[in-house]
Amino acid sequence: MFPADVKQKAFVKEEASLDHRPHGDLHDPKPPHIKEEQKGVYISLPGEQLNGKEFYPDQIKGRELPEENDGEESIRIQDHGDASISLEAGDSKKDEEDSDVEHPLSELKHLSDSGYTKCSTTKKNVNSWRKVQTVVKLSCKDCGKTFIGKYALNRHMTIHTGEKPFCCDLCGQRFSLKANLETHMRVHTGQKPFCCDLCGQRFSLKSTLNTHMTIHTGEKPFCCDLCEQRFRQKSTLSKHMRIHTGQKPFCCDLCEQRFRQISALNTHIRIHTGQKPFCCDLCGQRFSQISALNTHTSIHMGQMPFCCDLCGQRFIDKSGLNTHLRIHTGQKPFCCDLCGQRFSLKANLKTHMRIHTGQKPFCCDLCRQRFSRKSHLNTHIRIHTGEKPFCCDLCGQRFIDKSGLSRHTRIHTGEKPFCCGLCGKRFSRNSTLNTHMTIHTGEKPFSCDRCGKRFSKKTFLKKHMTTHTGGKITL
Repeated sequence: MFPADVKQKAFVKEEASLDHRPHGDLHDPKPPHIKEEQKGVYISLPGEQLNGKEFYPDQIKGRELPEENDGEESIRIQDHGDASISLEAGDSKKDEEDSDVEHPLSELKHLSDSGYTKCSTTKKNVNSWRKVQTVVKLSCKDCGKTFIGKYALNRHMTIHTGEKPFCCDLCGQRFSLKANLETHMRVHTGQKPFCCDLCGQRFSLKSTLNTHMTIHTGEKPFCCDLCEQRFRQKSTLSKHMRIHTGQKPFCCDLCEQRFRQISALNTHIRIHTGQKPFCCDLCGQRFSQISALNTHTSIHMGQMPFCCDLCGQRFIDKSGLNTHLRIHTGQKPFCCDLCGQRFSLKANLKTHMRIHTGQKPFCCDLCRQRFSRKSHLNTHIRIHTGEKPFCCDLCGQRFIDKSGLSRHTRIHTGEKPFCCGLCGKRFSRNSTLNTHMTIHTGEKPFSCDRCGKRFSKKTFLKKHMTTHTGGKITL
């Protein structure tokens, strides 16, 4: 309760009612995209000045108004022409007794010279001076969404019109909102105003900081309804859902191969362009993918952080470990649709498909011979160069490929890993076993071009050919 000797003056600012608008507003046509949805009334109190200090409803509610020194209380309502509102009430004795104000208010003094209109009341509490204003909700004719105020509606309309009035002076990119332009400018300025309190990492967007915080909290608020896998970001969940739906929205314009993620498409495009933007600082070798560079770098570092729990073999990347584990599990998840043969690696399936298609994409620049596998081309090149990088430790004989060395080593060890299922005879080479099997099957795959006689072995055919050539062996 205020002291009795404090002089109180309350000012209530009234806005023009809809019935007292200036004529210019009455004839102002509504924009075509605005329709009046509904009217609502809300009551607010901008502030009341008591003895030069401004008070608000939560400060005044329940307090009794003090009387003036001369026993009168003045209520001033600022005059705004047609917009002014005058509060008047009777001053009967009954009203004085029933009033919430302890000391009744007398008639206001006329203050026309200071721009205020006199009014008097005896029963008024603070709520009597609350500001009354009519609010019109505006509705978008395109989507029906409602807004309070023309500014909010006009800003929303840029979504439908595609209008982008705000332009970046540096790169020319345009935006529908000024706030979006200001955020974009941080790309050019490098400004990162949002900082993680835990690790000090800085971000240009608050949303990026919020996403980063889930790394520290471990929070994964987005859950897949089909497999219940959880994700930190909604965008990651959306990408994950394409695994279930099979959706591949990103298409290569050159070969029409489709991808679930745009990053995978961008990586694929480098196959056509030959672009290799990632370079090893140690040896200068270039790569089309950063993951391939990271794997390569670990070769220089000697780092093999991924270990097989079953045999202890170590790998430089997790994918190598996962592939290796299929040796122990026997898992062959990749299947040929044409013959049903299964493979542990997708790359092996792709190579196998060339048997059915007859595709031989790898060509020797020296003799133009073509191969279905790059490894076969590399081995073939050594015929031209004479290179024999694989050497037998026991006798020093050299070979152009590792398989040739492996076959030769069995001569020293006596190993015969290939066994005939019909008679149990064993062989050191698979090709020798295949030749042996023709004895049981009666198959004679080798035919003479001259007389049509057939043979079970190629050596038998060569020997037969001497009868046509006069003793000369032809290949």
